[in-house]
Amino acid sequence: MKIKNLILTAILLLSVGSLFGQAKKPIIMVIPNDAYCLRQGYVTTYTDANGKEVSVADYDKAFLNDEELRLAISELSNIMAQREFPLKDLEATLKKIKNEEIEASLFEGSAGGSIVESPLDKIKRTAKADIIMDLDFSIKKSGPRKYISFNLRGLDAYTSKVITAVSGDGRPSSSATIGLLIEEAVLNYMDSFNASLQNHFNDMFENGREVAISIKMTNNCPISLSDDVTFLDETVQLSDVLDYWMDENCIGGRFSRVNGGDNFIDYEQVRIPLFKTVLGKERAIDTRGFAQDLGRFLSNNFQIPYKIYERGLGNVWVVLGD
Repeated sequence: MKIKNLILTAILLLSVGSLFGQAKKPIIMVIPNDAYCLRQGYVTTYTDANGKEVSVADYDKAFLNDEELRLAISELSNIMAQREFPLKDLEATLKKIKNEEIEASLFEGSAGGSIVESPLDKIKRTAKADIIMDLDFSIKKSGPRKYISFNLRGLDAYTSKVITAVSGDGRPSSSATIGLLIEEAVLNYMDSFNASLQNHFNDMFENGREVAISIKMTNNCPISLSDDVTFLDETVQLSDVLDYWMDENCIGGRFSRVNGGDNFIDYEQVRIPLFKTVLGKERAIDTRGFAQDLGRFLSNNFQIPYKIYERGLGNVWVVLGD
């Protein structure tokens, strides 16, 4: 009898361990810090939405010219992979963006303008990682030996908010490779660092992913946000209907209307679900998908035409009007 109970207990423990082992982990992407790229001269410029020239990190140039950076990012990615975190590769994402831009240039776009994105926003939107690991490091000398000094931050890819950060120096070595120097430098910090990333992701599962959504109106939009409409047998302003929809569809009704007027509303700290059921299957949902549902609601109930513009992974405009 005792042996039978021991066997049943062992099976139960294995089952519980299996369930914990299957816990969903956030998707990670490792990128070089802007300060690192600036020090090394890996900089490019782009014209922002205001027509201003902005200097930003040139990741293509960095990967083409910096073997030490490639080794450092590869080693850090390997450390995360060993801990079973799913990864998105920065180099592969850059190539995908280039291919998409080439393909897009072969077709004529529909009438209307587009929203200007920074190179980093394009990377985030294309990769759709949950968390960015932002790495800055430098190789220093102590006599004939080398060591790495590093600064590593975990950022929410949708909001760019810092989740956790660590910094330190590795042990000096006269023969270790860059990859080994990185491993020795960061390894002691990774358990607590990864625990913070996982806790943040677990919070998103429970309380929703934080994003920002703006409602904009074109000059020819047939209605303004302050106009009265009939909804649920009541006469209310269209802006109140939008607040109602957000309250119904955000996790726990959590959102903040931070600004607004007759022709625009800015919502921040919008907590959207990570998944929704589509055709009987649970599928991942991002900011665009959530905003698309809002646009369909307005179109179906008030015959308002709309268009979705992505301003990065966690920021979307819903533009009302033709």
